[in-house]
Parts: sequence; structure tokens; C-alpha cells
Amino acid sequence: MSANTAIDVPGEPEDGARRRWIKAGISVATLVAGTQFAVDDAQAAALSESQRNALTPDQIIEMMKAGNERFRTGKMKKQDFLAQKRASATGQYPAAIVLSCIDSRAPAEIILDMGIGDTFNARIAGNIANQDILGSMEFACAVAGAKVILVMGHTACGAIKGAIDNVQLGNLTGLLQKIQPAITATQYSGERTSKNDEFVDAVARSNVQAAIAAIRSGSPILSDLENKGNVKMAGSMYDIKNGKLTFL
Repeated sequence: MSANTAIDVPGEPEDGARRRWIKAGISVATLVAGTQFAVDDAQAAALSESQRNALTPDQIIEMMKAGNERFRTGKMKKQDFLAQKRASATGQYPAAIVLSCIDSRAPAEIILDMGIGDTFNARIAGNIANQDILGSMEFACAVAGAKVILVMGHTACGAIKGAIDNVQLGNLTGLLQKIQPAITATQYSGERTSKNDEFVDAVARSNVQAAIAAIRSGSPILSDLENKGNVKMAGSMYDIKNGKLTFL
């Protein structure tokens, strides 16, 4: 097989927008039944149901890591968003749901070099897991078939700083209170203020772990899927300066 060989996915229309490309010579750890679904630079169709179902949670996480590496190094795919729009118009089969902050500098699809139809995205200040977020995750995984729950915090998070400063502002007050346990749980011997970037980022990491714990304790449905190996939960931190996503 050549390095870039086009194949048709069974059951899909025979137009170019629904074709996937397989690249040979890739690490065995990221293979799917002997081959990795890697989209060629000129093609970027949305995931089909068969492609998503063929992936394991670990393989999806490896794809996320590879996507972030492409983003970080400026080697992103040439996304054909119109093709993805057409391909996903009659159905969506995302591989994962990402819980991230509303920060404009941390858009999950771009950071992961994903396209339309690849991931569900839940965004809320401080990437907290409240009841509405849990319900959204249950839909994504138990109903729609997503296999990975990725909680993504980020450096220099304004919500974390606001929680550290105990900001009081309308409905934001209650949201920031949900981050307080992460502040208490953060072991840090230096200056524990919002002016200390290291402390802010340490709390953000604790907050990611707290969100994962909240998902497990707050949703028996998701916890059961995880215990059965159907879903994998992972935490990560995005560095807004260097573009690197570090899995915790």
C-alpha cells in the first residue's frame, strides 16, 4: 500500500467528501485493525459511524494527542469544512466529548486539529461538571456513542483567578464557589494568590481532577460505561502560550 491510499468506507456514498485516507508506516499503538484512520491534507470528511465504532478509547486519545502536536507545530490538516458539513448533515458520530472553559484562547476543535462532527463540545467557565454538563455527557456517550470524555483546563484561567479572589458577581458567584474545593485541595507552598501564575495553574490542574471525580460520582451512567471499558475519562491542561496539551 502506498503512503496515501484512498479507500471507500462501506455503506458510504461514493463522493470525495466521504472518503478517508490511510497513511502507512505509523506506530502500531495508533492503528485501527492494522491501519490508522488519518485524514489526508486534501480530504477531511466527518467521521462515519463505522469509523468511530472501530476506534477504541485509547486510540481516540492518541488521535487527540497527534492532533494537538500538529496544531502546536503548525502542521494542521487542510480541513474541508464544507465537505464535513455535508457529510454530517444526516447524522453525527463524534468520537469524544470535550469539557472545556469558555476562554476564547482555548477552542477545543482547533487545539486538537479536529473538524465538524469529530467531537461534542461542552464549554463553561472553569470547566466545571454541573448537572447540565453531566446530562450533556450522558447524551454524548450513552445515546450518541462517544467513547472519550476529555476534561480540558488551561493556564491563566480567569475563572480560577476569580475563585481564588472570591469574586462576588451575580450568577458568577455560585459558579466560582464550585471551584473552591479545588483551591483547598491544591498543595502549594508558595504564594497562594491569583497574582501567582504557578499557583493559578496548580489550582487549574486540581480543578480538572475535581471535575473528573464529579463526573464519576454524579453520573452512575457514565461511571458504569467507564467501568465496562466503553468510555474512558481523561484530564488535560492546555498551555495558552506554547499551544501544548498535556494529559494528566
